[in-house]
Amino acid sequence: MSAQAMQQAGNGMLTIGIDLGDRRSAYCVLGKDGEVMEEGAITSTPLSFERHFLKYPRSLVALEVCFHSRWASQVLERCGHEVLVANACKVKLITQANRKNDRVDARALARLARADRRLLYPIRHRSEEAQMVLAAIRSRDALVRARTKLVNCVRGMVKPTGVRLPICSTETFHKRVPELIPPRLRPAVGRMLEQIAQLNHAILEYEREIHRMAREQYPETEVLEQVHGVGPLTALAFIVTLDDRERFAHSRQVGCYLGLQPKQRQSGESNPQMGIGKDGDPYLRTLMVQAAHCILGPFGPDSDLRRWGLMIASRGGARGKKRAIVAVARKLSVLLHRLWVTGEVYEPLRNGATLSAVAP
Repeated sequence: MSAQAMQQAGNGMLTIGIDLGDRRSAYCVLGKDGEVMEEGAITSTPLSFERHFLKYPRSLVALEVCFHSRWASQVLERCGHEVLVANACKVKLITQANRKNDRVDARALARLARADRRLLYPIRHRSEEAQMVLAAIRSRDALVRARTKLVNCVRGMVKPTGVRLPICSTETFHKRVPELIPPRLRPAVGRMLEQIAQLNHAILEYEREIHRMAREQYPETEVLEQVHGVGPLTALAFIVTLDDRERFAHSRQVGCYLGLQPKQRQSGESNPQMGIGKDGDPYLRTLMVQAAHCILGPFGPDSDLRRWGLMIASRGGARGKKRAIVAVARKLSVLLHRLWVTGEVYEPLRNGATLSAVAP
């Protein structure tokens, strides 16, 4: 873009769409009347972005969330631009387009931002501190999944020999099964048992570090741990994933943020029942569901949340238990956010106590 064109464009804010790529990123610059003023591609590095986008006057820049969107948005903001990070799952015009390439995607992002920025469902990146804590939590989860795969692999190799390994926890698996494995098979699975032992040690170290971070960096996790089924890992993951307790005007919005609300396909008189939307962070949603299993499980203590979930399970037919688990997970996420905001003492039977007080 020439200096004269930029000077003329300075009378109205430019709109820039950027399709981020691992090596090169395509961009499209729209003028105040929506005409394409410049298109091209630059290397996907902070230095290239800074050199290129410093020459534009203050502009509205739209890009999709991805691995590179954090540093790219920071560089663009330092250049003086207003940045919108689009939720890629919501922009179906781009993700499901029949004609899709980097140049077309950049132009679509620019036009959507110019028309109505809310069409991009813009997201906000977490703070650097929260991202580092979340990296430790997800690293532990990756090791847990790797350990589970190795345990299942060992069981699958032994089963054709006619030997059935005992049911035991993954933490004790490498200690209980070596003597039960047929001698001819031991050389094949011995190294996997060693890897399982090493993974157990690494997972334990991560858990100690997560517990330390919860107590020292995020002491508010203790307020969330008042709820049965919520430990340091779940409480810390909840806080660092949401990152800011004030980002939601109402606590009930947290359930929707985590994708625990039912989808809707209402049209005319038709309004079918749908499954949950599964938006938001899948790992935190999994932790909420696991906590709901603990609340509704046979050893869960009596509480308003447990009573409500069991009532749903009892009237829901064959799939009642699954519906109850999801419903309790959604209500649990609302409860945790409320406790985080207020810091109040959790009363498991608050509604039950109220009913008892008014009973004749």
